Amino acid sequence: MAVGPRSGIVPDPSVVPSGHASPWFNGDRRPEEVALKVRDLRFDAPLYTVAEAARIVDVHPPTLTTWVKGYHRQPAGRPAVVGAPIVTFIEPDRHGEPGIPFVGLAEAMVLAAVRRSGVSMQRIRPALARLADHIGIEHALASEKLYTDGADLLFDFGEVGGGDGIDDLVVVRNGQRIFVEVVRDYLQRIRYASDGYAELIHVPAYRHADVVVDPTRQFGAPIFERSGVRVDDVLDRFWAGESIDDLDDEFGVPASELEDVVRVASRRAA
Repeated sequence: MAVGPRSGIVPDPSVVPSGHASPWFNGDRRPEEVALKVRDLRFDAPLYTVAEAARIVDVHPPTLTTWVKGYHRQPAGRPAVVGAPIVTFIEPDRHGEPGIPFVGLAEAMVLAAVRRSGVSMQRIRPALARLADHIGIEHALASEKLYTDGADLLFDFGEVGGGDGIDDLVVVRNGQRIFVEVVRDYLQRIRYASDGYAELIHVPAYRHADVVVDPTRQFGAPIFERSGVRVDDVLDRFWAGESIDDLDDEFGVPASELEDVVRVASRRAA
C-alpha cells in the first residue's frame, strides 16, 4: 500500500460528469476560495449512506448506525445503557439519501481500527471522548493530531485509571507509546491535508488493490488510485461478462488488483 505524503487538496476536474460545470475550477476564483470550497466538501457535503460507508471501512451497517445515531438500551431489571453519536452525520431530507460526509468516514475509519483491535466500543467510548477533549479541536478523530499524539494521550489517560481497554490499544516499545499494529495499520491508510484533517483514505478491505476514497474525485466513490476508475464501474462490467484481461486492457488496472476487488465483492455478496 502506497501512502503518499501530506499535501494540500488539489481538486480534480475530471470528477465532474459531462455536461456539468465544475464547482472547483472557475477563472474568477482565487486559490484560497477554491481551498475553502474543498474544505466545505470534506466537512459539509453528505457523500455516503450508512451502507456505503460501512462497506468502505469494512464494518457491519448496524455497527456504523450506532456510531452515527447513538443508542439507548434498556435491559430488563438493569440501568439503561446509552451511547452518544461519535461519527459526524448530516440528517438527510429523505430516507436513503447520503448523510455521512468525508470527515465522518474518516472518523468511522478510526473507530473501525479500534474495533479490529478487539476492544468493545462501549469500553473505550469514555477514553475516546476524553481524547477528543484533550486534542481540543472539532472532528478530533479525523485529525492528524490523533495519529501523532493519540497514543500518548490515551496511555496517560489509562495510567490514571481513566479508560478500560486502553492496554489493548496502546503499547510501550523502546520507551515510546504507540498504537497496537492493527490500529496503526488503519491510521496509516489515512492521508492528511495541510490543515491537519483527513483528505484521502486507502480502503482497508483489499489485499492487493490500491483503492482509495477522495472527496474531490468521483464524488468520493471508491476508485483505483492510479487510474481513477470507479471500482463499481469495473465490477459492473465484470458481472456483465467481460473478462479480467479485457478490463485490464481497457482501464489499465493490473489483473491482480481487479481480481482483488472481485474477491471482496463476492465475499460481501455471499
